[in-house]
Amino acid sequence: MAKVTHEFDLYGKHYVLETGELAKQATGAVLVKQGDSTVLVTAVVSKERKDYDFFPLTVDFIEKMYAVGRIPGGYLKREARPSEKATLTARMIDRPLRPSFPAGFRNEVQVVATSLVADQVNPVDTMCVMAASAAFTVGGVPFEGPLACVRIGRNPETGEFIVNPTYDERDASDLDLELAGSDSFISMLEASADEISEEDMLAAMAFGQEAIAAFCEEQKKFFEKFEQVNGPIQQREYVYDEPVPYVHDKVFAHYDEMSAALKDADKLSRIGKVELLKAAIKAEFTEEEQALYSREIPVELKSLEKHAMRCMVVETGERVDGRAADEIRPLMVKPDYLPLVHGSGLFQRGQTQVLSVCTLGMLNEWQRLDTIEPVDGKRYIHHYNFPPYCTGETGRMGSPKRREIGHGNLAERALLPVIPSEEEFPYTIRVVSEVMESNGSSSMASTCGSTLALMDAGVPLKRPVSGIAMGLIQEEGKTVVLSDIQGLEDFLGDMDFKVTGTERGITAMQMDNKATGLTPEILSQALHQAHEGRAFILKTMLDAIPAPRETPKDTAPQIITIQIPTDKIRDVIGSGGKVIRGIQDDTGATIDIQEDGNVFIAGTDGAAQDAAARIKAIVKVPEVGEEYTGRVVGIQPFGAFVELLPGKDGLLHISRVAQGRVDKVEDVLAIGDEVKVKVLEVDEKGKISLDRLDKPEVPGGSKGGHGDHHEPRGERRGERKPRRHPGDNGNVGSGRAPRRHHEG
Repeated sequence: MAKVTHEFDLYGKHYVLETGELAKQATGAVLVKQGDSTVLVTAVVSKERKDYDFFPLTVDFIEKMYAVGRIPGGYLKREARPSEKATLTARMIDRPLRPSFPAGFRNEVQVVATSLVADQVNPVDTMCVMAASAAFTVGGVPFEGPLACVRIGRNPETGEFIVNPTYDERDASDLDLELAGSDSFISMLEASADEISEEDMLAAMAFGQEAIAAFCEEQKKFFEKFEQVNGPIQQREYVYDEPVPYVHDKVFAHYDEMSAALKDADKLSRIGKVELLKAAIKAEFTEEEQALYSREIPVELKSLEKHAMRCMVVETGERVDGRAADEIRPLMVKPDYLPLVHGSGLFQRGQTQVLSVCTLGMLNEWQRLDTIEPVDGKRYIHHYNFPPYCTGETGRMGSPKRREIGHGNLAERALLPVIPSEEEFPYTIRVVSEVMESNGSSSMASTCGSTLALMDAGVPLKRPVSGIAMGLIQEEGKTVVLSDIQGLEDFLGDMDFKVTGTERGITAMQMDNKATGLTPEILSQALHQAHEGRAFILKTMLDAIPAPRETPKDTAPQIITIQIPTDKIRDVIGSGGKVIRGIQDDTGATIDIQEDGNVFIAGTDGAAQDAAARIKAIVKVPEVGEEYTGRVVGIQPFGAFVELLPGKDGLLHISRVAQGRVDKVEDVLAIGDEVKVKVLEVDEKGKISLDRLDKPEVPGGSKGGHGDHHEPRGERRGERKPRRHPGDNGNVGSGRAPRRHHEG
C-alpha cells in the first residue's frame, strides 16, 4: 500500500488525513492532524465471527505523555490506567461508530486511537471519529459511513459559531457542543453550556450538522486519492447473523402475550413476567432446534419484546407503566437526608433513586489532572457510583466503569455553570452520587440530587439545576417523543436524550440516537418537552428547599480568606514551618498560604477565626498613635521592651515608664507586667518607640524631669568605657538605645 495524504482547510483550521505508512498490518490505519496535534487511529476486525448475541466493539484512547513532552509520574514512569478524559474520549469515539455497523455483524472490532502529538492549541479528541471512519473505509469494513465529529463553540459577544475551537477559543465560549454522525443525521451529542436557550441550542446543532457534512465530503476526496494510488478499495466479506423465518414466526406468534407481560409499572415484576414468557417460548423448540438456533432464538425473543413495547406506545399512546408520553414519574425529594455530612439530598423518580452527598474542603484539595490537555485540575468534582444492588443484581465491585465515569461527567458539566467562583466561595467542592435504585435516567436523578446536596451544604449556586431524559419511538411510520424514559424505553427505544438546565436555559446535554429520521422538528419538540419536564421537577425540588443555606453547616469547615504582604509570608511560616505549625496545632485550623499573599484558613468551632487573628497579629505593623495593652518581655537599663503583638515589641524608654525620675526600670516594672502604651514613633528600620499611658508616680523617688538623660554611646574596641550619666544604671551599648528625648 502506497502512502496517501490529503490536506484541507475547513472553518479556519488546517487538517491532514494520511494512510499507508504506519501500522500497515491493521485492517485500516489513518493518521489525522489538526494543526500540529496528531493521532494515529487503527481498526482491526477479527477474521472469525464470534458466538455472541451482540456486536463486540471495543474502543481505546491512549494518552501518551511524550505527546506533550512530559515523563509520566509515579514509580513506573510509564502510562498506566487511562485518565477520565481518555475514557470520555474513547466513549465519544465509540458512540457514533457502534450504531453504524450492520445488524447481525458479529466479528470482533477493536479501535485504538494513540495520541502522538498534542500541541496544546488544538484538542485531539473530536478528530479521532473522522480518522476511525477513514480507517474502516480504507480497510474495506462495512458500515454506514463516512462519519465525523465536530465541536461547536460560540463567541458570546458576536454570537458567531466556531468549529473545532482551540483551547483558548473554548475558554472564551459559552457553549461546548460535540456532535457526531453522518452527512445526513446526528447519532451522538454531548454538550455543556452557560444557560443558553433551546432556540440557540437548536441553531448550534443545525450548524454542527452542516460542519459534519463538510468533513464527510473531505473524507470522500481522501478515498478518491487513495483509489487513484492503490486501486479500488476491496470490500471484505463477512457473514452476518440473519433472521431465520421459521424462528421468527414461531416467536412472534406470542406477540399478544408479550404485550400483556410488559404492562406492569413495577420493573422487577415486569422483568419476571417477560423472562417467564421467554422461557416458555423457548421451550416450544425441540432440543435439536435450540442447539441449532442457539443464537437466533435469543435475538428473536429480544426483538419480540422490543416490537411489542414500541407498538404499544405508537398505537395506544400508553407506556408500559401506564403513563402518557409527556408524563413524569412520581417524585420524592428529601434534602438534608444525612446527619453530620456537609450536605445531602435524596432524589427519587419512579424506581430510580439517588443519594447525593456534598463535601467541602480547602482550595488546596482540588483535583490535579495528569493528562495531555493544558488543564491543571478542577475544584468542583462529581463522582457517580452504580453498584450492582441498584438493579437487584450481583456483580464485581471495583474501580468505576466507563459508564459511571461518563454519567458522573455529565452531572458535573450540568452543575459547573452555576458553581460560584473561588472568590465568592473559597472551597473545593466534591459531590458523590450513590445510585440506590435504577430504572432509567439515573444520571438525571444524580443531577437533581446533587443540586439538593449543594444547596443543603450552603453552596451559593447561581441557580438550581434539574434534568430529564427524553426518548423517541419511531415505529410503523409514527413518531412519539417520550418524557422521563425508564430503562426499557432506553434500551429498546430510538433515542436517549438527556437535558439539564436552570430556569434560564440549558447547562448540559447528552444524546445517543439510533434513528436516522431525527428531523429538526423532532429535536425541537424534544427540547421544548424537556423544558416543561425540567420546570415541573425543579418546582418540586424548590418546594422542599427554596434556596441554598445562608452559610455552610457547623460540621463543614469555615474558610476565611485574608491577604498578607508577600514579604511577610516567611514570618507567618517561620523557620522550618515552626510558626505556622504552631498556629495549626494550637487552634486546630488548616492554613494554606499562596505565593500572592492570599491565605485560606479552614476550621470549625471558631478555629479559623482564632488562626486568622494570630496571622493578622504577626503581619500587623503598629502605627503612630495606636494604643495597645502589652506585656513587658525585657528590661534594660535604658527602658523596657513591651510586646505589642506576637513577634512585635517596642521600647518604652526609662524616661516614660512613670511620672518622675526613675533610677531603675525594675523599680516600676517587672517581666510579665501588662502596661497600656501608645506608639510614638516607627523609624525606617521598623523600630518602635512607646509612651506609657496612665503613668504611675515613682514610689519614693524624686519628681524631677528626665531632660538630662542622654542616649548611651556604644563601646569602641580599644577605648575605655565612657562615663555613665547619673540616671543610667546598666550596661552601655545594648544596640537598642532610645532616641534622645528633650522635655520642653
